[in-house]
Amino acid sequence: MIIREIEARDNVALAAVIRRVLTEFGANQPGFAWQDPSLDQMYQTYQDEKCHYLVIEQDGVLLGGGGIGPLAGNDDGVCELQKMYLAAAGRGFGWGRQLLVRLEEWAAQHYCYCYLETLASMAAANVLYLHQGYRRLQQPKGCTGHGGCDTWYGKSLAAIPVDRV
Repeated sequence: MIIREIEARDNVALAAVIRRVLTEFGANQPGFAWQDPSLDQMYQTYQDEKCHYLVIEQDGVLLGGGGIGPLAGNDDGVCELQKMYLAAAGRGFGWGRQLLVRLEEWAAQHYCYCYLETLASMAAANVLYLHQGYRRLQQPKGCTGHGGCDTWYGKSLAAIPVDRV
């Protein structure tokens, strides 16, 4: 398994993985990332200096990824964990946790706090976030455009070591 920065060649495969996962969890409808204009151009979307996107690849097959970007409608110190999805074939190996740790390490260099939103039905993801120190929030933050999400988390990035990055 390799975790690496997104490349332009990943756009098509990554969009397919994200759409497959969204469909698996019934989120292939308005109010979810399914409709985001950036979905087909993830590489281009994450080229800003305040953004970072990593993908997971196994034996040349792209299995998913996750990104960090500024939380729309919030101050500069808050980022959002964005479009973190892993295909079924990549789950259960601890790769999602490894990806999240790498994203948090990068985020801690640029932001003070990380926000994310997900679905309660994505049980394994919710367990991962709790184990990584995220705290459940009672309501959404910012202006993500993902009104279909029903579960929100936040985490201070102050205690994350940045010297390993």
